[in-house]
Amino acid sequence: MNDKKIDIKNKLDEGSTLKVSRFKEHIKKTKPHKHDKYFELIFLSEGEGFHCIESEKFMVSAPDFYFLKPGQLHYWQFTSIPKGFVILFNDNEFNAVKENLLIDLIRELTDTTRLKIQPDKYPTYLLEEIYNEFQLNTPYSKGIIHGLLKALFGKLLQIKEDNPDNQTQPQPIYERFMMLLVKECPRLHKVNEFADLLHITPQNLNTICRKQAGKSASKIITNQLLLEAKRYILHTDNTINEIAEILFFSDPSNFIKFFRKHENITPAQFRNKYFQ
Repeated sequence: MNDKKIDIKNKLDEGSTLKVSRFKEHIKKTKPHKHDKYFELIFLSEGEGFHCIESEKFMVSAPDFYFLKPGQLHYWQFTSIPKGFVILFNDNEFNAVKENLLIDLIRELTDTTRLKIQPDKYPTYLLEEIYNEFQLNTPYSKGIIHGLLKALFGKLLQIKEDNPDNQTQPQPIYERFMMLLVKECPRLHKVNEFADLLHITPQNLNTICRKQAGKSASKIITNQLLLEAKRYILHTDNTINEIAEILFFSDPSNFIKFFRKHENITPAQFRNKYFQ
């Protein structure tokens, strides 16, 4: 009996939340492995062979883009020298309150595993700029890189929308749930409301979320509601009562109780904490 475990790799340096590098330019068959708690964006401008992600086998025909989510298994077998870039990041790289537009673009990409890119659409300039800025590592680099990533993700979504060949298999339920969360929260608050849209039971949705994210669907929805609340509290002049209405709470007192339960302070105290 073979009891060898699948390798779990962590290519991020300790304490690091972002890494940008050139794809290794050599032909080497890799062993099936997973990545530990970070996303991997792979851009290939050159190369041939195949790329296996979970049970799916993709023929590499550069230019290509691959988006690997945390915990996904994959391996390569190239038949010609690959060239390109690799961008790694985890959830801590982006400020969930202040960079909501960037995070929403990432979530829109989460149902994408592979994009075929036309040679004239390959984002060489953006990738070179991101890589060079990462190497410079000045006090301004992080902000510049995040701005460039926002443009890059927008370009990828544009490529996906413009090319019918990139509309791939049906999305897994968890990824569909996360997409719905962006679109329907804060209008919807309850697990059963999302489960109905996904045509599954709340119990099944909770099971899927625990397996994929290590937390219940209810907890994921709560975290999204809190995130939306913090955005309105910190970045608008709306009153707490107005925010409660925007977030579809039945009355302000319910919103205040909800926020205090999870943050241990009231929405007003949270606002004052940042604007004293």
